[in-house]
Amino acid sequence: MRRIAVQIYEIQDSREAEAVIELGVDRVGSVILSEEHWKVPDIREAILTSKRSGVKHSLIPLFDRKEVLFRSIDYYEPDIIHFCECLSNSEGRITSCEALVELQICVKERFPDIDIMRTIPVGTPNSVQQVPTLEIAKFFEGASDWFLMDTALGNEPVAGFIGITGRTGDWTVARELVKSSSVPVILAGGLSPENIYEAVRAVRPFGVDSCTRTNAVDDNATPLRFKKDPKRVRAFVQEVRRAEQDLFQ
Repeated sequence: MRRIAVQIYEIQDSREAEAVIELGVDRVGSVILSEEHWKVPDIREAILTSKRSGVKHSLIPLFDRKEVLFRSIDYYEPDIIHFCECLSNSEGRITSCEALVELQICVKERFPDIDIMRTIPVGTPNSVQQVPTLEIAKFFEGASDWFLMDTALGNEPVAGFIGITGRTGDWTVARELVKSSSVPVILAGGLSPENIYEAVRAVRPFGVDSCTRTNAVDDNATPLRFKKDPKRVRAFVQEVRRAEQDLFQ
């Protein structure tokens, strides 16, 4: 039976890496928050924990200066380096992608054993501003091992980067990319235990990713970054497996 990969971000230390792996997660993701503080021993320990468990670990650098990027990859040795820069402007037009494609090619040439993941933006359902998702994907298809499709709002929580919106993307467009792309697609964007069963059945991606909607929350029900809710992670994994059974058994 086909298995859908379950990826969980943002895991920043070995304790949480071990906890989500025990809950059945197939992939773990971490984020380097700045170029100035690129060396974080806790993240390196999280990656080592994943590797000892046979689980792939991806790493997002929120910077793209080659010198620091290469130094970071040497230090962390992730399975996957994940790029998630914004690729369209507020009017929905594609921004220049050539330099980012070239960067991915350079990373792959220097680190041939490390996979490259590229976040591809998708608009929200029925959004006024359409995002050229399929066109953007074509730019990166030859330089990427994985796509992660995530919701783009045009005014992102982390300026210049796609992700952690907690908003669901357009699953119809996501399904079109899954069917047309030669690159395996991981679906992200507002995925939760409450909607992941429906999302898997609608999109049928290679894998699924959750961050915001499996986080712990504060007293006002606001998600807390870098702190997972084990019950929600467990429920998320269980719902993915239930969808697998219904689709592929």
